[in-house]
Amino acid sequence: MTDPIASALRRAVFLDRDGVLNENTLVDGEPSSPRTIAELSIPPDVKPGLQNLRRAGFLLVCVTNQPGVRRGTHSRGEIEAIHARMMAELALDDVRVCWHDDADGCECRKPKPGLLLAAARAHRIDLGASFIVGDRWRDIEAGQAAGCRTVWLRGPHSDREPRLPADFVARDFAAAAEWILRQAAPA
Repeated sequence: MTDPIASALRRAVFLDRDGVLNENTLVDGEPSSPRTIAELSIPPDVKPGLQNLRRAGFLLVCVTNQPGVRRGTHSRGEIEAIHARMMAELALDDVRVCWHDDADGCECRKPKPGLLLAAARAHRIDLGASFIVGDRWRDIEAGQAAGCRTVWLRGPHSDREPRLPADFVARDFAAAAEWILRQAAPA
């Protein structure tokens, strides 16, 4: 007999924001989060990739560290406006944000899995049947700690490789989405 509680759990794709869902901006030659909606640029392969994942039954949850607010380099109001626009344009189911910096020692700042765990509780997500796509070691380690399969998006601004290798390394979002769909397809 099937457990009705287990069968009610849903699959999700957790998505880092900067470098995955949107392009990083460059400040003094270093990658940075967009500070305003005007700086927001979504790569052309993101929207179709997300649509394919949604059609396959995945929830789409953005999980993002935004320490620029704590550091005073970004406005919380502007970041929330960016998230509202992304929710509307990309049909995301949720955006989970850590507003802290490393020194705060919170449980939500990636590489800790707090954002993923909170989303899993709120949306009844089966973490073992879910994925995370990120371009930073912090994303991959958060996904591993939560029990998700991991996709490292190796782009022009990706940082060091994670300590434990990701389940898949993708050159762009389209390749990440295709791999997830292949993994999730019935045998």
